[in-house]
Amino acid sequence: MFGLKFGGARKQDTAPDGEFIIARLNAKVQPIDRGDYYEDPLTETLAARHLGEVTGGGTQLSDEPCGIEFCDLEICVHESGEETVAAIIERLEALGAPKGSRLIIEATDRQIPFGVTEGIAVYLNGTELADEVYRDCDVNHVIDEFDRLLKGKGAFRGHWQGDRETALFCYGASFAEMKAALEPFLSEYPLCERARVEQIA
Repeated sequence: MFGLKFGGARKQDTAPDGEFIIARLNAKVQPIDRGDYYEDPLTETLAARHLGEVTGGGTQLSDEPCGIEFCDLEICVHESGEETVAAIIERLEALGAPKGSRLIIEATDRQIPFGVTEGIAVYLNGTELADEVYRDCDVNHVIDEFDRLLKGKGAFRGHWQGDRETALFCYGASFAEMKAALEPFLSEYPLCERARVEQIA
């Protein structure tokens, strides 16, 4: 439907022995972005503090209109005590983990909510606009404008392409502020005609 910048899945290594914690992130991101935004920085922090490492991850897909539901990070730690849990949450929140995320301690099934950012999804109509709109407009221009307009308020973090819509996902401190910043562009750019806007975190 639209041409998008896209990355493939990341290769996962065999998990070492230890205790496992799942970070279930309320983030709609593709596998390669999940690694760049969360996996790699968290692994660096855990390794520096000799706490463990991220050993895997996954992105939960669903039917339209959501596309991507959430993503998981599988974390192997030496022990799942309060210091380790606090370190994981602190780092993920510093990386912009969305509200509605949670840690799942596998040994006890304890679940700990966390997250700091809010999310906005813009669903571009892929079937009902004039043919010249799809011919002349560029979804990558939309993404670039989102990042420009959201500077200091949020940023584009991912996409999902379905049969009838293409969703663009952005995260920042305030859904209301991001929506207000994007509204003038959404009302003017032809490709954004009939777009749906939803809060996702």
